[in-house]
Amino acid sequence: MGAQAVSGDGLIARLPRVKGPYQANAAIKDLTWFRAGGPAEVLYIPPDADDLAAFLKGVPADVPLTVIGVGSNLLVRNGGIDGVVIRLGRGFMNVTAEASHRLRAGAAVLDVAVAKAALENGLSGLEFMRGIPGAVGGGLRMNAGAYGREFKDVLVKAHALDRRGERVKLSNSQMGFSYRRSEAPADLVFVEAVFQGAPGGKAAIEARMNEITDARSSTQPIKSRTGGSTFKNPEGHKAWQLIDKAGCRGLKRGDAEVSTLHCNFLINHGKATGDDIEALGEEVRARVKAATGVELEWEIKRIGKKA
Repeated sequence: MGAQAVSGDGLIARLPRVKGPYQANAAIKDLTWFRAGGPAEVLYIPPDADDLAAFLKGVPADVPLTVIGVGSNLLVRNGGIDGVVIRLGRGFMNVTAEASHRLRAGAAVLDVAVAKAALENGLSGLEFMRGIPGAVGGGLRMNAGAYGREFKDVLVKAHALDRRGERVKLSNSQMGFSYRRSEAPADLVFVEAVFQGAPGGKAAIEARMNEITDARSSTQPIKSRTGGSTFKNPEGHKAWQLIDKAGCRGLKRGDAEVSTLHCNFLINHGKATGDDIEALGEEVRARVKAATGVELEWEIKRIGKKA
């Protein structure tokens, strides 16, 4: 079944007057790497933190809010997303070097761009971000990591706005990081983060980043419509090995497929819906459970309603 329409025009009339544009019935699938799923009732793109704060202060308390980043680790269901989807604009895309070998990055900055800025400023320790296909805000929410390091290893502090539009600052310890998650309050909208690097030689930093790039290109379907790693690695196991053992490599549901290159990746070959992709993932979970006794946990964030 295809995506179902929702109507956002009536909701827009209830929202505060801000600079950032509102769009009713927005095709959120165009903002995700899977290119699948239903529309958002309303999409709001704040140009800066002040506009976002004004929006949060004025939005009715009964209106659901959903924050998305670049859509790399996101699966939208066919029925669409109720309420307002917030996607940060250009005012959240700056990266600047600071004293004490630190980088300050807006929540909409790609993790790859953070790694590049670290290289340009001769800061080591942030090379792993070259291997994370997402943005800073999502990385804070899920403690993103790759190639042996995670956000928890480099974050100094995070800045956010709460549902009332009040500014909040969280230290690394206050984030409550664990494997692929944080305990930060769910209503916070992250706007900025400060990362700690260390002095390093640019040649060595660049060489490590190139190693990561080559490793991703050879082992992951990075040119396909995918959402990155689908399932978390269970303690003591690697998700892809469990999936392979359960015979799921290459498993298909319509245009959705378990990657034959890296079977912890799901691929949309063009016409798969959000519900198709989720159903395929659930079939993988069931087969792994039956074959190994291990229950896989989704790493990809799934949002919206089923059609």
